[in-house]
Amino acid sequence: MPESQRPTRKRIVEAATKLFYAEGIGRVSVDAIAEKAGLTKRTLYYHFKSKDDLIAAYLDGRDQPNLKLMAGWFDAAEGGADHKVEAIFSNLARAARHPKWKGCGFLRTAAELASMPGHPAIKVGSRHKSNFETWLAGEFSDYDVEEPQALAREIVLLIDGCFSIMLIHRNPDYIEAAGHAAATLVRARTSSSQA
Repeated sequence: MPESQRPTRKRIVEAATKLFYAEGIGRVSVDAIAEKAGLTKRTLYYHFKSKDDLIAAYLDGRDQPNLKLMAGWFDAAEGGADHKVEAIFSNLARAARHPKWKGCGFLRTAAELASMPGHPAIKVGSRHKSNFETWLAGEFSDYDVEEPQALAREIVLLIDGCFSIMLIHRNPDYIEAAGHAAATLVRARTSSSQA
């Protein structure tokens, strides 16, 4: 579909997504987003009342695609829940080796908005992390893993921890190490009949 025929709101969010992920929310102006979308700033503000709303829309647009991607990695992996969880980390490490990979957009945005806990994007990020945790706990329940909610929370901590350390070291080996730790945690909570 030609760019001029795509819905305007979608064009704006796509432009914002590319710029925010590549450069960070603080470094990208509304003017730059409007230019990338091929629109006027006035048109952008017709669809979004503020840059804050656009930041929230950017993250909201990443929620389901990110969850679907992680679920796909989990489902595609062979073996028990330990291997499936480790596959999420292995795939994240592979993605992190790409030169355009900039880490978790949710965490990067939260870091930029740390002094604004009520920001709408923080709420979107919180919902995303909770959705992932809930999904993972459900998967663990299907595998008869003990304390699935607690284990899902521990895995989220490992994922977000490796995302954070990647911002400093830029070394995907940390993601691989977190994956091994996650698999060990899963095995420790897997009933003996599943081991």
